[in-house]
Amino acid sequence: MSDNPFPLSKADLLEAYRKMKTIREFEERIHIEFSRGDIPGFVHLYAGEEAAAAGIMMHLDDRDRIASTHRGHGHCIAKGVDVKDMMAEIYGKANGACRGKGGSMHIADLSKGMMGANGILGAGSPLACGAALAAQKLGHGGIGLSFTGDGASNQGTFLESLNLAAVWNLPMIFVIENNGYAESTAREWGVAVDSYVDRAAGFGLPGITVDGTDFFAVYEAAGEIIKRAREGGGPALLECKMIRFYGHFEGDAQTYRGKGETENNRANHDCLKHFCARVTEAGVLTGAELKVVDDKIATLIDEAVTEAIAAPLPTAADLTTDVYVSY
Repeated sequence: MSDNPFPLSKADLLEAYRKMKTIREFEERIHIEFSRGDIPGFVHLYAGEEAAAAGIMMHLDDRDRIASTHRGHGHCIAKGVDVKDMMAEIYGKANGACRGKGGSMHIADLSKGMMGANGILGAGSPLACGAALAAQKLGHGGIGLSFTGDGASNQGTFLESLNLAAVWNLPMIFVIENNGYAESTAREWGVAVDSYVDRAAGFGLPGITVDGTDFFAVYEAAGEIIKRAREGGGPALLECKMIRFYGHFEGDAQTYRGKGETENNRANHDCLKHFCARVTEAGVLTGAELKVVDDKIATLIDEAVTEAIAAPLPTAADLTTDVYVSY
């Protein structure tokens, strides 16, 4: 075994791989299960984008609050939300993470700092600013972090949040997950600037663009701006250029994609393949060690689906629970 050339220990590299592989297998299985017609509502899959969620979330803990998008499964898993609770929630069951009330697009776990996926484009940024303000006032060193798609970055709520975070010098990170499409509209048709870093600069925020399919590039860039925010340096923007393997939603015909685009992405731009190649070629992890992780995840996903299908549905009385907070 050679010396470790990476900025993470062997144990942390295995944890990063576990996060990414769990997201991938979770989403691939949801793709199959949704096609059977047993999962209610819309589903938006994160497969192909795993390196961004894992690379960022390796720097976070339960103090930190994240606000997600409609494509939130990957963010949940990377932030530490229980996979079985998630699967039950997506099936709309009473034992789900939100007791069956949230489903895929509004899944949340406040105990893990996951404030929720969100069906309203750009709506997560002001919520995360609120969390960042609370962290600033409480002084516990936590941060707020919002994920926003390239299309949602045009929303007024997002742009107003950039200004608010800058004016109040909040410990806030804005992540743009740029997968090239705002639903079915290519980015260059809907965004006036060449780089989202330009938008950050317009509000006095530093920004950086990274290859979102490169876990190590995301990890390094996120680490720098998160550390800066924790130490009072203020907000920043991180643009991750990434690829989604599936359509905008399950059922999307993807007629807007070029011929062979999806096949090429899976063959040549798979963040998991790149990660595995780098760590094994460096001699830090072996294929056998990664296979152990794979097997555990496969078992976990199988159990999660089986248990979710068998779990009870919410009752009529459940409708009025967890709706209002009693102070």
